[in-house]
Amino acid sequence: MPQTRPTPDALPIRLLSVTGARRLTPRMRRVTLGGDALAGFSLGGPDQQVKLFFPRPGQAEPVLPVPGADGDVMRWYAAYSALPEAVRPWMRSYTLRAHDPAAGTVDIDFHLHGGDEGPATRWARAARPGDVVGMFGPSAAFAVPVDPGAGDWTLLYADACALPALATVVAALPPGHRALACVQVADAAELQPLPTAGDLTVRPLYEGVSAVDALRAEPLPAGRPYVWLAGEASAVRGLRRHLVEERGVDRRSVHFTGYWRQSLTQDHAPTPEDLAEARERLAAG
Repeated sequence: MPQTRPTPDALPIRLLSVTGARRLTPRMRRVTLGGDALAGFSLGGPDQQVKLFFPRPGQAEPVLPVPGADGDVMRWYAAYSALPEAVRPWMRSYTLRAHDPAAGTVDIDFHLHGGDEGPATRWARAARPGDVVGMFGPSAAFAVPVDPGAGDWTLLYADACALPALATVVAALPPGHRALACVQVADAAELQPLPTAGDLTVRPLYEGVSAVDALRAEPLPAGRPYVWLAGEASAVRGLRRHLVEERGVDRRSVHFTGYWRQSLTQDHAPTPEDLAEARERLAAG
């Protein structure tokens, strides 16, 4: 198995091998990754995001720069960006769905997009035991703490791509804590169990339903909510505007992340809206 193991002061960059894969729903596939590089690994809370690096065609494993002893992430990223495009691995963001310390594995759930598939979806569809992928993170330097029990009640929104992250947030709800989760998926076959100790109500939003319109029609409980929104960037921005401007929710109580962009990937430059979102997230943090 790959042996890239970060030292305590090094960057959290690992090479991991597929140990198993299975379908959860028609459009969601879980890939389990393991290796010696996960020795001593632990999760610091829900919604722990990582960067995955997928090998180019003809590569047995992704080609990644060797991290410097100083742990300088910007220097490492500059070296990664300087790799020739034909060699440089594709990079995509994902959330760790689960960690099994006894087995020494982590699970990552991949939403399998239809149509013009990207490199991550192609890799996930074909992933077999022994396939190698790179992983950066999770990193406390980039993580935004998520505390789903911080408010009087909790409001959650996720589309199909953010459903794995939503499951980790729901699992972290305090016992009996009231929560409403709006889950936007193609159809009922894409809904998954969301185990939790909280008092959770799940509101499915199927394909073609406007998330903002659905939430606008939803009576909200009294009290101060903690809000967690994740999904397609423009949808998340619209929900945040509705909650802050129309429902009077304190913007400081809204945790929001644009997981993906319509017709764009992480290989594309940020749009003005992406940059505005980044500024808002920095201001809120």
